[in-house]
Amino acid sequence: MNAGWRRSEVGRTRDAGWQIGVSKTIDRPVEDVWNFITSPAGVAIWLGEGVTVPSERGEGYETAAGVRGETRSFHELDRIRLTWQPPDWTHDTTLQLVVTSAGEGRTRLGVHQERLAGAAEREQQRRHWQAVVTAIVAALS
Repeated sequence: MNAGWRRSEVGRTRDAGWQIGVSKTIDRPVEDVWNFITSPAGVAIWLGEGVTVPSERGEGYETAAGVRGETRSFHELDRIRLTWQPPDWTHDTTLQLVVTSAGEGRTRLGVHQERLAGAAEREQQRRHWQAVVTAIVAALS
């Protein structure tokens, strides 16, 4: 670690700028959670209306609300990584959704976003992704 760099601000990294992570354990198997978050209904909750999850690296998307980006990686039953930029932002961020087994038919759903502009944007996105994860859990119940 660079001696001149201090990790004094929550959510700030040396390499990826500001970041946020939200996760929840869901009483459903990995396959169920994965199938939902990649379905039209699931994608509408976390990414937006009017798109499907692009599975090919470099494939672009734009939601009905104008959020746009492109796929960085897509690993079946594991993770989706893409760029994410709302229409009113001047920069893109990197968004990742991860599903992992939490044992006994349970799944941990993690959402991680990096390259945020600052502490205020990090807090805004923390609230956003908490609401998204809550909506996914409710839809799976």
